[in-house]
Amino acid sequence: MSRVLVVWCPDWPVVAALAEADPGRLPALAALPAVQVPAAVLTRSAVVACNHAARAEGVRRGMRRRDAQARCPELVLLPDNPDRDARAFEPVLAAVEALRPGVAPLRPGLLAIRAPGRFYGGEEHAAAIIAERLVETGVWDCRIGIADDLFSAEQAARLADVQGWRVVDEGGSAAFLRELPIEVLDDADLVGLLQRLGLRHLGDLAALPARDVLTRFGAYGAKVHRLVRGVDPVEPATRTPPPDLVREVPFEPALASVEAVCFSVRRTAEDFVAALGDRGLVCTAVRVEAEGDDARRSLLSSRTWVHSRWFSVADLVDRVHWQLQATPEGVTVGAPVGLVRFVPETVEPAAAHADGLWGGDNDDRVDRGVARVQAMLGYDAVVVPVRQGGRTPADRQALVPWGERPAGLRPPGLPWPGQVPAPAPTRVFAEPRPAAVVGSAGQPVAVTERGAVTCEPARFTVSGGRPGWQPVDAWAGPWPVDEQWWEVSAGSTTEGRGLVARFQVVGADGRAWLMRCEGDRWVTEAAYD
Repeated sequence: MSRVLVVWCPDWPVVAALAEADPGRLPALAALPAVQVPAAVLTRSAVVACNHAARAEGVRRGMRRRDAQARCPELVLLPDNPDRDARAFEPVLAAVEALRPGVAPLRPGLLAIRAPGRFYGGEEHAAAIIAERLVETGVWDCRIGIADDLFSAEQAARLADVQGWRVVDEGGSAAFLRELPIEVLDDADLVGLLQRLGLRHLGDLAALPARDVLTRFGAYGAKVHRLVRGVDPVEPATRTPPPDLVREVPFEPALASVEAVCFSVRRTAEDFVAALGDRGLVCTAVRVEAEGDDARRSLLSSRTWVHSRWFSVADLVDRVHWQLQATPEGVTVGAPVGLVRFVPETVEPAAAHADGLWGGDNDDRVDRGVARVQAMLGYDAVVVPVRQGGRTPADRQALVPWGERPAGLRPPGLPWPGQVPAPAPTRVFAEPRPAAVVGSAGQPVAVTERGAVTCEPARFTVSGGRPGWQPVDAWAGPWPVDEQWWEVSAGSTTEGRGLVARFQVVGADGRAWLMRCEGDRWVTEAAYD
């Protein structure tokens, strides 16, 4: 087996959280460098990681939040986010991968590769080059260990200095591990059991017979026994570098016309779709970026577009046109465009979007016709109604542009107090229609602050319904809700909508209406046809 090189970036969850933290919300970051700010990452009110500045104040992993703040009142508390940690560790993987392919990401903050000692003239030279590259990437605290096996190399990295390395001689893993404390094993239960048995160092565990360890601790204990003896035969699983699917086209000189930009990006869009097709992939979400022609390549526009199926060349060109168009009829961009970039954010296997043996559900002629209308009238010219959560029928529907996946909608399954029960009305008016409801003596029907009606509805009139007044055959409600009482309308000091009550009213002609009462004002929101 070849030698193993491990790169360890201590306290990586804290490093990643501080890198994405907003300095405006954390004044400590504005006053001190990030490495000097005591910080800890918490999950379920327990510390899962803390940096050196926090450990210097007595904060430890596994400590409760209250105890950690008692030890260090200036402690910056950050939420745990494994996706954020993995995302921040990706540049580290890419930097090492550029020097030695076959990187094995063990977890965010820890990676392993086969030691490239021969290529760089020695293992120490290879460690120095990797450390220098990581410092250029922005990772200041990186430590490297090299040994015959993965476990020994990781322990060597943990004993190395900042931006330093430690090399275990070939065949010397067992001697190196012998003097390490038993606490280096990442299993609190096993460590506690071994300590109660009187084992204080890894050498004490390694000296036990393998048969006795297997009998007492089982298969897991036998695996740990092989680790501490430095004879672990398992090699780290390497990853395949992700393909570079990003495509960009520079313009020299810069283009100020939308039509010229769209004409020039077509060849790049074809290359983008072809590169995905060669790998059996299609793109369902793409980010289109436009940069200026200045020296700093300032970002003029960036937007993520999502497709209901997958992006074709014509779809990509249309998205560039819609994104850069300054006005519905304009043909100029706000500033000259020096570069357009396509970044695939979501790619899926092409087989998942292929039509069935007897054709698919989508009519391609309909798709082409709708795309043509969008190209002529604009991106928002064709919309599709989508159901979402809300109290009123109007709130429960949203209009999404054709071809886009619904995003940011309210969940319909959540409870919505004051929601009118089923069945839902068949027609929802874009603008509520005026109405009036009175009692048997002709007095207006209203709703009190406690949600009770002042009198029973007897007659009503609806704009757009049967002319004149008609008797109430049946009614249900009210469903009161105190809506937007905290808002103040622009340009005035009046308060928000306040108490609103809704009624279902059936007239003598058999037609049913959904009405809304605001004080003594009545409107019709929908009809049950």
